[in-house]
Amino acid sequence: MPAPHRILVLDDEPDVLDWIGAVLTDGGLQATAVQTGAAMQRALREQPHSLVMLDLKLRGEDGLAIARELRRSSTVPIIMMSGKGDEADRVLGLELAADDFLVKPISGRELLARVRASLRRSTELSQPAARPDDPVHERYRFGDWVLDRTARTLARASGEPCEVTRGEFALLAAMVTQAGRVWARDELLSQFRGTGADAYDRSVDVLILRLRRKIEPNPRQPAYIRTERGQGYVFGMPVTRG
Repeated sequence: MPAPHRILVLDDEPDVLDWIGAVLTDGGLQATAVQTGAAMQRALREQPHSLVMLDLKLRGEDGLAIARELRRSSTVPIIMMSGKGDEADRVLGLELAADDFLVKPISGRELLARVRASLRRSTELSQPAARPDDPVHERYRFGDWVLDRTARTLARASGEPCEVTRGEFALLAAMVTQAGRVWARDELLSQFRGTGADAYDRSVDVLILRLRRKIEPNPRQPAYIRTERGQGYVFGMPVTRG
């Protein structure tokens, strides 16, 4: 049987570390508990981890800065945690580094579901992508862009690649393949966060903002991803497949 996923948990409260570790262990996962950013880096160097959970508010350290530094050197999924239900913290964390955001207190059942959802998405996206010369690729063309769902890439028609995150690609692929459909936020959430989790719907707005900055000729007047007031978002450009 494959070895269980190892999860690194960074929090400066020993009781919280003990509780999260017990939840993860009971769920069939392995947990590495650390209380400082330096200890986190040592643990990551010593052995591979499938996911990192870290608290945003640490004594004497900036959890967001730690996450941003980790994101520069690693693609490991990051789940941020905070005892504050501050919208600004969540939006900033999701935009700059995190794959998901948990607001304490949280039930063990939900914590485990969110961890498993992140692991599932990471595993799916780490599978070998099809080679560009494979005969069958699912490609969609719109404006000056080509989205390849088989290779999971976005590029200009000239071939110049555009770097997008896992969440950005999943959201854009869903909208492009159903151009003209008006998507509510919760429907878009299910495309990149999985179902059954109490995901944070403002994270959709963050991803839309980032995508507009990358693909729109004028992000202030979007032509591709348009806002439908009171309803959600729609991909409003013609799309051709092939």
